[in-house]
Amino acid sequence: MTPAATPPRTSSTTDATGSPGVATSDPRLAPARRWTRERWLATADRLLDAVRPYSSPGGALITLPGPVSGSGTWSDGLEGYARTFLLAAFRLRGEDGRDPRGLLQRYADGLRHGTDPAGAERWPRVDERRQAVVEAASVAIGLSETRPWLWDRLDETTRQRTVDWLAGVVGTRGYTNNWLWFQNVIEAFLASVGGPWEQADLDHNAETAESLYVGDGWYSDGRGRGGRRQNFDHYAGWAWHVYPLLHARIQGRPLDALHADRLRAYLDQARHLVGSRGAPMLQGRSVTYRHAVLAPFWAGAIADATPLSPGATRALAAAVAEHFDAAGAVDDRGLLPVGWHRRYDRVRQLYTGGSSPYWASKGFLGLLLGADHPVWTATPELPEAWQEAHAVALRAPGWLVSATPADGVVRLLNHGSDRAIEHALTPRADDPFYRRLAYSGTTSPQLGAGDVAAPLDSHTALLDARGVPSHRDAVERVHLDDAVAVSRSRVCWLDVPGGAPDDEDPAGARPAVAPGDDAGWAGLRLGPVLTTASVVRGPDEVRLAWWAPAATAVPGRAPAPGTTAEDLDRDTAWPADAGPWRLHVGGWPLAAAKDGALHVERSADRDGSLVRVVRDDGTSSHLRALRVEVRDVDAPGTDSPPGTPLDTVGAVRRNGSDPFGATSAVPWLRTSAPVAAGEVVAALVVLTGEDGARRRPVPTVRVRRGTDGGPPAAVEVWWPDGRVDPVPTGQTGPTGQTSMHEAAS
Repeated sequence: MTPAATPPRTSSTTDATGSPGVATSDPRLAPARRWTRERWLATADRLLDAVRPYSSPGGALITLPGPVSGSGTWSDGLEGYARTFLLAAFRLRGEDGRDPRGLLQRYADGLRHGTDPAGAERWPRVDERRQAVVEAASVAIGLSETRPWLWDRLDETTRQRTVDWLAGVVGTRGYTNNWLWFQNVIEAFLASVGGPWEQADLDHNAETAESLYVGDGWYSDGRGRGGRRQNFDHYAGWAWHVYPLLHARIQGRPLDALHADRLRAYLDQARHLVGSRGAPMLQGRSVTYRHAVLAPFWAGAIADATPLSPGATRALAAAVAEHFDAAGAVDDRGLLPVGWHRRYDRVRQLYTGGSSPYWASKGFLGLLLGADHPVWTATPELPEAWQEAHAVALRAPGWLVSATPADGVVRLLNHGSDRAIEHALTPRADDPFYRRLAYSGTTSPQLGAGDVAAPLDSHTALLDARGVPSHRDAVERVHLDDAVAVSRSRVCWLDVPGGAPDDEDPAGARPAVAPGDDAGWAGLRLGPVLTTASVVRGPDEVRLAWWAPAATAVPGRAPAPGTTAEDLDRDTAWPADAGPWRLHVGGWPLAAAKDGALHVERSADRDGSLVRVVRDDGTSSHLRALRVEVRDVDAPGTDSPPGTPLDTVGAVRRNGSDPFGATSAVPWLRTSAPVAAGEVVAALVVLTGEDGARRRPVPTVRVRRGTDGGPPAAVEVWWPDGRVDPVPTGQTGPTGQTSMHEAAS
């Protein structure tokens, strides 16, 4: 095991063992004292008890309240059985088969009825519902973990029917993301009980998996448009790193060195994505699985492949469990509804049904660790990432993460992940779970239909003539380090039928089409390339943006060298918006349970315009326009007029758009005048839970203008204490050109 990094210490406090470190009286360790192994067991039991009223008479189908998935109610019933069986299996295996609540009989009965091809409760086969592949993997894992007490005691008829049902996956193809691991674990179980399996399946999956490995423990969950490996989310942890461990357990062996090393590397980064108050990052699809974010942390402890100490693993897991518990993730019936905290159906995907949230069972993987394991016996410790404010670049997914443990906020600035899976010819909105510029564990992208069609929150956009914001398309990385991240994207505007300005939106930012347009038609207008930069210091981010013309095909001429097929398709399919364009900077959204708990403040002073949303608990989201000092590339010692200011401020209020609360608000800044090509616009963007009303230091942005309206030759952020952060623009400046910082010195 790689030892955990020694945490920085600012005092000589001692813990309960007498060792120097963070005092165990730290309130952030309180959840770890409350969430003993016994409490985890009791919570699992309550979740399993609560689903019993929704079971079919034979126990094979557990159909829970909520939306119906795209696979239909029949498939959802199988999902309810399989995912709760996974929880029961972890609980039973960790207790060496002790079964005070009769779980073994309950799930054995369900297995008999579900695998009976002539039965009224039979399960859909793989050739009838593709979703059955996912659920069959959970059944296989559950049967393996409980084998001495369930499988080995089943009648031969049920065992053969189970093998026949699982064998539907053998020889199938087309698994291009984490699904390949479902086939792997199913065939591993089949091999362990003398059933059919094919080495060719495993070889094909191994090759595919390796092609999706990006580095630092991260897998892209499939490829996006143009073969991009930029699909990053929680699946990297709760699928790509958990199933290799479960696969190894089915085969009765330790986790192999390759996957152990990658798991350790992943956890070294994933530990930065959970706030010190237990709030995980709300980003990516399937967030309704909630507790499943803990699965890779438990896997690291089980496989002895983690940079976290046992006490830190326990503290992190307990904080997440308590976060969801306190937020009402379990409803009054004892169920996990679709949502993040309480029920909120808009976080769902097409495949999400009422039983889907029980993939949260993976978050109870730690129950496989016996009561004498160090995770349960060691003194709880603060994870290193919770001890002091820091920023860290996660290079594989292209994220710059900023954490302030004092207020529990972790901010993810996204300059590399897009899940751009649509074809270039397809009308598309940018996915709010992947292409927003910023995510956190305490905020959510706004999910109303209008918010998806015309994004405002945590978004930098160009505004067309009607004030409609552009969409961020596939992300191209420019630069990433522990303080500065830069990316660019060719933006577009989504045109949908029947759109109209929203009366609630003071900016009137809603897409629209002219009356009489075909009600079934939708399309795009293409825009220029918008570059966005984030410069981070503590909770503060200086956000910069500028645009440049996109390279396009010229009628009557062959494409320029390097033009991709995607570029050609895109320019053929969609017209270009003629401009001119104003620029929009959207801040962090804040949500509250009731109207009146969010307060919008607007002001202006010599430093620029300011807009702030403050919640009653003191949490603050605010934006301040920053002055941009411009210098000419041909005359470095002279100043040009300052850039176009973000001189229009506002805040959009929404109802029902945010899973954190019934009402929400998003602050924004905009230019009132069009922005020229290459012109840099800057704002200070802040999300903080501590002293949000205090005046923040106002940095200065200095720009050396490029030539002929091209991108800036140089950009720097000057902080009041003298620190200067250069911002790479992706352009090569004149040979021998000094930086503005050097010139000033």
